[in-house]
Amino acid sequence: MTQPATDQSALLSEARQAVENLNRMKTERGQLDLEEKQLRRQLDAERKAAEDSIALTVKKRREEINSSYDKEIAKGQDRLRRARQKREKAKNQGMRERIAEETSALHAHNRELRLKLRSLLQKERLPRFCGSTWYYALYMPRTLKEIGMLILFILFFFAALPWGIYLLIGETVRKSWMLIVIYLLDILGTGGLYLAVANHTKVGHLEAVRQGRLIRDTIYANQKKIRLITNTIRRDRNEAIYDLEKYDDEIARTEQELAEITRKKQEALSTFDSVTRNIISDEIWNNSKDKIDYLQEEQAKREQRLEAADQQIKSLSLEITDRYESYIGKEFMQPERLEELSRLIRSGQAANLSDAVSQYKAGRNAPREE
Repeated sequence: MTQPATDQSALLSEARQAVENLNRMKTERGQLDLEEKQLRRQLDAERKAAEDSIALTVKKRREEINSSYDKEIAKGQDRLRRARQKREKAKNQGMRERIAEETSALHAHNRELRLKLRSLLQKERLPRFCGSTWYYALYMPRTLKEIGMLILFILFFFAALPWGIYLLIGETVRKSWMLIVIYLLDILGTGGLYLAVANHTKVGHLEAVRQGRLIRDTIYANQKKIRLITNTIRRDRNEAIYDLEKYDDEIARTEQELAEITRKKQEALSTFDSVTRNIISDEIWNNSKDKIDYLQEEQAKREQRLEAADQQIKSLSLEITDRYESYIGKEFMQPERLEELSRLIRSGQAANLSDAVSQYKAGRNAPREE
C-alpha cells in the first residue's frame, strides 16, 4: 500500500535530518583528525627535542671528561719526553767522557806524532804540505783512501780537465787535433809540475818522506783504534757505569702516573656511560615530562573521540542505508535534494515520492531557457 503524502514528507524530513547529522559528524571527525595529527606532530617534536638535548648534553659532558684527562695525559707525556731526553743527554755525556778517557792516550800520541812530523819537515826544510794527506796520496800512497785520492787526481787532470777545456772551445773552431794538443799541454803542464814537486821534495829528501810515511801510518793506526774504541763504547748495552738510576726512577714514576691517569680516565668514562648518562637522560626527560604527558593525554583523548566518531558515523551510515537509501535512492541522500523532494510533495505538485523523484529528474534533464 502506498504511504500517504504526509508520511512520505515526514520520511524525507527524517532522512534529511539524518544526512545532515551524518555530514556534521564527518566534519567534526575531520576536525578531530586534524587536531590529533597536530598533537602527534607536537609530541614527536617534543620527544625529538628531548632526545637531541640528551644526545648533545651527553656528547658535551663526555668530551669534557676526555678533554680534562687528555690534558693531564699530554702533560704527563711531555714530562716523560723531557725525562727521556735528560736521560739520553746524560748517557751521551757519559759516553763522550768514557770515550775521551779511553782514547786520551791515543789522542796524546797522535799529537806527539804530528809535532814530530812538523819538526821533521822543518829540519829538512820541506814545505808544510809535504806532511799532508794529498802529498802522500800522490807520491807515496798506502791506504785505500790515499789510493782513491790518487785515482781521482789522475781522472780529473788527465781526463776531465782536458776534455772540459776542449768543450769550451767554440764549435766553429773546434778541431780534433786541438784535443790532442790540449792533452799534450795538460800532460806536460800537470806532469811537469808533478815531477818538479817530486824532485824538489821526495827525491832529495827520500828518507825524511819515508819517516813521515811511517809517522802518518802510526797516526792512521791510532785513529783506527780510536774509531774501534768509540764504536765499541757506543754499542755497549751496559749503561750501569753512566749513573742513570735517578733518570730511570723519574721515567718509571712518570710512566706510572700516566698509567694511573689513563686508568682513571677509563673508569670515569665507564661510570659516565653506565651511570651519569642515565642520570642526565632522566633529568632532561623529567624537564619535558609534564608537557609530553599532557600531549600524550590529549592525543589519546582525540584518538578515543575519533574511534567513537567513526563508530557513530558507521552506525548512522548503516541506518541511513537501511531506512532511507533503499527506499529513496542513494543519489538523493543530500539535504538539498531531500528538501526539494519534500517541497514537491508538500506543495501538491507531486502525489507521492515516486512522482516527486520523476519530476525532480525531469526538471534536471529539461533544457534551460537561454
